[in-house]
Amino acid sequence: MAGGAPKYRHLNRHSAHRQALLRNLVTSLFTHESISTTWHKAKEAQRLAEKLITLGKRNTEAARNKAQTVFYTPHELMPKLFGPLRERYQNRPGGYTRVLRIEPIKEDQAPSAILELVDGPKDMRLAMTAKTVARLKLTNERRERKGREKIEMNELTKLNVKKVTQFRSGGEKVLGLMVGRFKEWAIDKEKEMAMRERDDMDGGGDGDGKDEGDKGLGSGSRRRSRLLPPWEPRKEKVYHERSG
Repeated sequence: MAGGAPKYRHLNRHSAHRQALLRNLVTSLFTHESISTTWHKAKEAQRLAEKLITLGKRNTEAARNKAQTVFYTPHELMPKLFGPLRERYQNRPGGYTRVLRIEPIKEDQAPSAILELVDGPKDMRLAMTAKTVARLKLTNERRERKGREKIEMNELTKLNVKKVTQFRSGGEKVLGLMVGRFKEWAIDKEKEMAMRERDDMDGGGDGDGKDEGDKGLGSGSRRRSRLLPPWEPRKEKVYHERSG
């Protein structure tokens, strides 16, 4: 049959429930700029988010009225949509959001994904590209000290560098700062690993460990907090004693 209704994912919900779900996802996306959900929900929420940013770029009274009916917290997100986000994507012709596949995060092993706003503070492609460039620079610095030939940046990395800097305000500067942070993080991590190996070679783990509190050299006292990547927030760890 020619024509017909537009195709979309029903998400095993009736129309009202589906619309409420997508409104909730989009509200969370514009609040945090990055959310984790199932792959199919992310793809459907992406369509609605793209339309909202297009409305924000129009910045008309009709566009404001239509966008206000989508957000659950319009008093918080309307100024953001028609303010910072509108300025961020003013010169971008499209592609305001990105969906990245990740490992399943639910017990039913449903396909999961990250839905994020591009060119934002939580841009995953920017972080991955900066990490790749930082690793390449560290490798070339070591090869240069040994008198070996440098490794050229491959075409895929060049393309990603162009993507993350093309429409971002001060994109090259932002990328350079993150590359520097990744280099510092990698150097600190190598120093920590070398220190641990040196402590192990010195025999700090020998003995029954009864006087570890006095010596401060036991394996328990040598446990240092894991060095986190530049974008990863530090969280307090809670340890639970085993029962029995």
